[in-house]
Amino acid sequence: MVFNLNRPTDQTFPQVLAGPAGPILDEDVFAADAVTEDQEIVDGDAFAGPYRIDSYDFNNLVSYKKNEVYQGSLEPAKSETVNMTYYSDANNMKLDISQNTIDVAYRSLSATDIEDLEGDDAVEVHHGPGGEIRYIVFNFDTMPYGAKTDEADEDKALAVRQAVAGSIDRQGIADQVYKGTYTPLLSHVPEGLAGANHAVADAYLTDDGGADVEGAKKRLEDAGVETPVDLKLQYNPDHYGPSSGDEYALIKQQLEDSGLFTVDLQSTEWVQYAEDRTKDVYPAYQLGWFPDYSDADNYLVPFFYDTEDSASFLGNHFRDEEINEKLVEQVSEEDPEKRAALIEDLQTDLAEQLSTVPLLQGEQIAVSGTDVQGVDNALDPSFQFRLALLGK
Repeated sequence: MVFNLNRPTDQTFPQVLAGPAGPILDEDVFAADAVTEDQEIVDGDAFAGPYRIDSYDFNNLVSYKKNEVYQGSLEPAKSETVNMTYYSDANNMKLDISQNTIDVAYRSLSATDIEDLEGDDAVEVHHGPGGEIRYIVFNFDTMPYGAKTDEADEDKALAVRQAVAGSIDRQGIADQVYKGTYTPLLSHVPEGLAGANHAVADAYLTDDGGADVEGAKKRLEDAGVETPVDLKLQYNPDHYGPSSGDEYALIKQQLEDSGLFTVDLQSTEWVQYAEDRTKDVYPAYQLGWFPDYSDADNYLVPFFYDTEDSASFLGNHFRDEEINEKLVEQVSEEDPEKRAALIEDLQTDLAEQLSTVPLLQGEQIAVSGTDVQGVDNALDPSFQFRLALLGK
């Protein structure tokens, strides 16, 4: 098999090919030019991993059965069957795991739920490495002083973004809302990845990483921005876990306590939210990101590479040709030290413009019954959960 890369000497390709972003598909089952129906995939027995899908009920239940002819690099699945249930309410999932109705609960439990379960002798809480991030996106057309507003002013809009970045106490949110299951995100690339730095913290926060309200105030004054700035801020209550409401209530409080902002905070359910955010409905809004592969590139190119032919995932009207060039350059640099330096340089550029404001970096957490084995090994940094390693 020959792969023709559209990015020369792409340093991420081995990770993409080996991870969830690049699964090898059965050409006899998956259509080459259309989205294949779910049931066709199940009926075609399209995957060759440790498990095969035995039955599928959309957004309700997936039943997996051990693949007896699996020949991959992992060990054979330790359990004959796995039933994966989807929950629309994390409270119900917490109740079921605490009563041992289910064996493992993964993702979307609130920080309070996790704190409660830490003290429950009937379960075990597992912490693993994670690359999840949470951040605020600005729409460059509709934010205060945005390009299509009546008061359009590029310098004032930049000062608003910078003031927001400097007025938020990330450690306070991590402690009060997430009980230490998140840590402050101090740049656009999370800690632990090659090239990560503290570019946003260095530019806008105090030496100990706290909010710098005086610095934020000065940036607004220097740009001639009258305060308080009216900021419309949107968040989603159902996609990023039940603590999003508390997180954004605290962000609103911090911004308003600075005296620099008046925040109109609103929420929208995910189906509508995902549609609205790229249609210029929200001047500033919440997003989170779970990595496709563990590399700084995955936190940069999808968000900030934007051309006439290739729009960014954010679709927030931010485009910078120099950043585009640097994004292309870093992924093709074969020398690890030089590539890390390019990634650091990119973060400095992004910190100056703040298309997004980084907030928090999370870890992976799963809760299991005390008789379940292999959970720690099942937590993968790329946010795969390796079911084949679980057993009882």
